[in-house]
Amino acid sequence: MSNLTPIAALPGPVRVGRPPLTRRAKAAIVVQFLLNEGADVPLSSLPEDLQSELTMQLGRMRYIDRETLNAVIEEFSNELESVGMAFPGDMAGALNALDGKISHRTALRLRKEAGVRQTGDPWERINKLSEDRLQQLVLGEATEVAAVMMSKIETAKAAKVLARLPGDKARRISYAISMTSGVSPEAVDRIGLSLAAQLDAEPPRAFEKRPDERVGAILNYAASAKRDEVLEGLEETDKDFAEAVRRAIFTFANIPDRLKKIDIPKITRDVPADVLTQAIAAATGEADLRAAEFLLENMSKRMAGSIREEAAGMSVKGKKGEAAMGAVVSAIRDLVNAGEIDLRSDDDDEE
Repeated sequence: MSNLTPIAALPGPVRVGRPPLTRRAKAAIVVQFLLNEGADVPLSSLPEDLQSELTMQLGRMRYIDRETLNAVIEEFSNELESVGMAFPGDMAGALNALDGKISHRTALRLRKEAGVRQTGDPWERINKLSEDRLQQLVLGEATEVAAVMMSKIETAKAAKVLARLPGDKARRISYAISMTSGVSPEAVDRIGLSLAAQLDAEPPRAFEKRPDERVGAILNYAASAKRDEVLEGLEETDKDFAEAVRRAIFTFANIPDRLKKIDIPKITRDVPADVLTQAIAAATGEADLRAAEFLLENMSKRMAGSIREEAAGMSVKGKKGEAAMGAVVSAIRDLVNAGEIDLRSDDDDEE
């Protein structure tokens, strides 16, 4: 028995004089052994041609004796122990390993020069896009493709994207979703790869946010007089851009329209009581008074009573008042960025 050399293709134990096992057959033995032991073998990460070859090799094999099994597993273990470091092995793997470590521009150039596309599940990448970018993709695709895309991304995100679409487009896509039951997995994969290829083909942008968002973020921290002056100037130059900037701005006066009542306790937790009191005391205009009352009505009665009493005896004006209101707004934006709260659009109904 010690001289037995197995062959993978025979239906029974291997006999003397047979050729040695190929590396492909040894790989199949190792995989089958791991599967029998209940191990989770991530074969889907292999290239498709290797997955196919491995599957066919497993289908051709029948039995091997225990001595052969032990020899293959021992050889495999020795090879693993002798490996000091493993490298990606190709440009695609190298680029994925260095994702976020090298500049986007360099990575894009290398991908184009090597003809390498983004690897991995394309739908995972698409699902991470912003609602604005998903809306752009949906509007630029045929209704059937858009229906597949909306079916693959997260339900909550899909609902938000659908709400942004024109009514007729949203209705056509919603109906098309009902017709996707017969779409094959291969077709869904091809659509995902095509959309991912579009993303790869986009030139790198110097700024992540849109111009109106950047201007709005700047004006959020500007004095109210300067903010109004800039908006008036933008109104005269470009009404549509001015309106987009207004939607991007979030100030103390916008709190009742953009903040949910249930999120007020989170604000009072993060803003020092003395700063919140100063902000309430500084509210004099109609819009700011409305915001102050909104905050007071939705915090604990004990805290609201204490702040009302202290604010009534204060005189907070000018830069000190704006700084206090700005601190409240800044705390709200920090909570939004941390994902703890979501701002409503101006025309959303309170949940």
